[in-house]
Amino acid sequence: MSLLPKINLKNCAIACVVGFISVGMLSSVYAHHSFAMYDTTAEKTVTGKLIRFIPGANHAQILFTLIDDKGEQVVDEKGEDVVWGVELGPAARISRQGVTVKSFPVGTILTATLHPLRDGRPFGAMADAGIVKCGSEFPADGCNAETGESFLRSSPVNEIPITRQ
Repeated sequence: MSLLPKINLKNCAIACVVGFISVGMLSSVYAHHSFAMYDTTAEKTVTGKLIRFIPGANHAQILFTLIDDKGEQVVDEKGEDVVWGVELGPAARISRQGVTVKSFPVGTILTATLHPLRDGRPFGAMADAGIVKCGSEFPADGCNAETGESFLRSSPVNEIPITRQ
């Protein structure tokens, strides 16, 4: 008489499949990137004209050409428009807060407060102050919370991202 239980191969196979699926789902959660590339101790506020809204399941992005405090395009030493971008939260979440491709069409004047990239490139992660939308015309007093509509006053940086150690 054997004291070992009989192993049912069908139950073992089901357990293995469930285990592999669980590990696969968990690894996608751990694959989320960290925000280490952003300087979360610094904030930069920039104003621009939207050139592209990129919805994304993990992080949506808004790209815009920089404008100065008079509403004029800012150009670099080559005479080309300076383009900035800001990383937002997941498209599904920000859409519930009013930020969609339709509500932010190309040409929208906006001001974004962001945590800039550490390497100095013109891109950042949205900071607590969020984004101010000022419509299609630059307000006389600039695009700010008094002249526009505020959105996304929380930041994906302030969430606790799951990162690989």
